[in-house]
Amino acid sequence: MAGVIVAVVVAAVLLIFLVRAVRIVPQARAMVVERLGRYHRTLTPGLAIVVPFVDRVRDRIDLREQVVSFPPQPVITEDNLVVGIDTVIYFQVTDPRAATYEIANFIRAIEQLTVTTLRNVIGGMNLEATLTSRDQINGQLRGVLDEATGKWGIRVNRVELKAIDPPRSIQDSMEKQMRAERDRRAAILTAEGVKQSEILRAEGEKQAAILRAEGEREAQILTAEGEAKAIGTVFRAIHEGDADQKLLAYQYLQTLPQIAQGQASKLWIVPSELTGVLGGLGGLLGTSEHATAQAAAPARGGPNGAAPRRPHPSPDDLSG
Repeated sequence: MAGVIVAVVVAAVLLIFLVRAVRIVPQARAMVVERLGRYHRTLTPGLAIVVPFVDRVRDRIDLREQVVSFPPQPVITEDNLVVGIDTVIYFQVTDPRAATYEIANFIRAIEQLTVTTLRNVIGGMNLEATLTSRDQINGQLRGVLDEATGKWGIRVNRVELKAIDPPRSIQDSMEKQMRAERDRRAAILTAEGVKQSEILRAEGEKQAAILRAEGEREAQILTAEGEAKAIGTVFRAIHEGDADQKLLAYQYLQTLPQIAQGQASKLWIVPSELTGVLGGLGGLLGTSEHATAQAAAPARGGPNGAAPRRPHPSPDDLSG
């Protein structure tokens, strides 16, 4: 019976030793092992054996990239304005031993270092530069943090400014300025649109006037060509018919009213030959009327059955 109890006790002790001696380290983790209070080694991912009651696992370090967001910090700019800035730090532990023994709390240390560095950087910039130079601020912060945290076994990969909050009064002023700028741009765009519209309308009217003038010119040309062809046709007909001067004079007299109807007719030119023809026509007409009067005189009666004869007007009377 005593031998069974001893065997059970020995088995229990061996089981406890085995459990405490075997360590399984997950992927992307590291364990810092101390032997009798001093640093002994760092366990890498996988199966590891330690000496129970002699070796002790001090810390379990996460080797993955970590993200830490710090609360807003009041920072004074160069133009004496207080702005609240939120920062986000992306870092990774590269040396578990240094992260365990070189710094007590590396998260707290990174936060305080970020705040002090941020105040130094923002203190040399005005508000406008602070709002528009995030990449520059991020680069300066990353350089200072990476240099300071290198001895802690930590590498700072990125530093981002999550938010920059100026005072409320400054925000109202900026909103008014942006609203005025948008109104100015809208007025400029409206004026440009009106200008382009007027230019296009003027060009359209110009093209319409040009086309209208060209149409009128073509119409006048066609009308003149038609009249020229008509005159040529009449001229050929007269010459082919061998018309005498009397007929030509008669046709000219009939054409004069049509010539007078033209808007461009300001001056009439009467050929000298036409004057003689008209005189001949007048003489013929006068002779014909005189003969008609003599034939009708007996019918009207007079001395000896003849009609009274009117004296023939002299040239002086005609001129008077």
